[in-house]
Amino acid sequence: MPHAPANAHIRFTLHPDHHPGVIATTSGPTADAARSHLHDLGWRSTSPTTMVLARIDRDEPHYAGIAAQQLQRYGFTVDIAPGLQDEIDTEWEWGNYHFPWCTTEQVREVSAEAQRIHDDIAEGRLVVHLHADDGQNTVAVGSYTTGVVRHVHLHGENHVRQVTSTFESETEAIAEFHRLYSVAVRPGPAPLTGLERTVRQVLTGETLAAPQEVVIPTTEPPAAGPGEHESFLQALFEDAPQWEKYRPFDETTIAVHESLAFRAEFDHEARHRADVAWTIAEYDGPVGERLWHATITAGTPVGLIATILQHLDSPPVWFGEGPHEILRAAGWHLASHPAHTSWTAIGRSIAFDHTPHSTTNRWILHGGDSIDHATWTIRFSTGVSEHLLAELTSTATELAPAPTSNPAPAPIMATAPRLPPTLAQPRVHRR
Repeated sequence: MPHAPANAHIRFTLHPDHHPGVIATTSGPTADAARSHLHDLGWRSTSPTTMVLARIDRDEPHYAGIAAQQLQRYGFTVDIAPGLQDEIDTEWEWGNYHFPWCTTEQVREVSAEAQRIHDDIAEGRLVVHLHADDGQNTVAVGSYTTGVVRHVHLHGENHVRQVTSTFESETEAIAEFHRLYSVAVRPGPAPLTGLERTVRQVLTGETLAAPQEVVIPTTEPPAAGPGEHESFLQALFEDAPQWEKYRPFDETTIAVHESLAFRAEFDHEARHRADVAWTIAEYDGPVGERLWHATITAGTPVGLIATILQHLDSPPVWFGEGPHEILRAAGWHLASHPAHTSWTAIGRSIAFDHTPHSTTNRWILHGGDSIDHATWTIRFSTGVSEHLLAELTSTATELAPAPTSNPAPAPIMATAPRLPPTLAQPRVHRR
């Protein structure tokens, strides 16, 4: 590899509109050589002086760091913006990863293979003949048209898509796909996921569609009235004997589930909207480590708290959609920010924020004009079940239905509701 002169300069920065995508700006007499190296590493040109890296595994900072190291070894001058350097230095993990036994290195191997499959499809090297939904995942059958011709079955989407089977002939691959998925089979490739569409727009330099401002008169978010949390706690112990009451201090009551794996602590002195009234946690067995926790402020509608406790007491077998899909179907407004995404219920001042790199505030559901002026908040740490989030999202969408031509504010309940029947019934120890 020829040694590039030091007057070629490459500056790496975070993409302003697609987090955590990365932009490389090149200058100097040997900029073309630098761009050639970057192209081999998956970067694509968006102008004569800029290239962009956008991946479906959302691990762009890691690969930008590798690219910077390689360019430095070749003699290029490299500059990394502080914000990007922070991202490079931060190790993060997918919440509720499909293969939780994998190490960080193994996760990246799975993601790298999924990225290769994505690129092969996008660039025409892998032609998808058919696809289907097996009830939980998208599956497909396709054929490679370059190199060693092979015919494959694919499973999953985005960063976890994998080749599950290889066949010697296209006929054999398609026949087996029909046998496996029968009436669910559809022609051609599956519709692009939202992430795939965004990645392709970024790589081709298309302007990302700006969120349309929807001006609808907002109403106050639903909130719990005075004494509702106290009444709900009392109903919990009366109607759900699987939750045992402890009161170590006058200001604190602790509800411990019979499995000894779930614990809810209530602070009777929490009065103001920013005060934490509830702390709920799940543990890895009676004496295991804490898996995740949630904090809930005073004023949070008790229906949301009931949903969380009901899920812990009797988690359903969930075959529904994830929280993002539920919010999209309910008409909530999506906005992307540098470090997080936010879903807002139009006209109802309720929002659900997702910050994938945070460990303590991975998901935040809040009512009010903004997180800084919230009427109430529920904060979840990393490790919380996506099934629980999906159930909570469904409850939140019921609190904030799609607006009508004459939207009316939701009534504030005068007294706390009784517990749902599934929560009120004692459960058999399930561990």
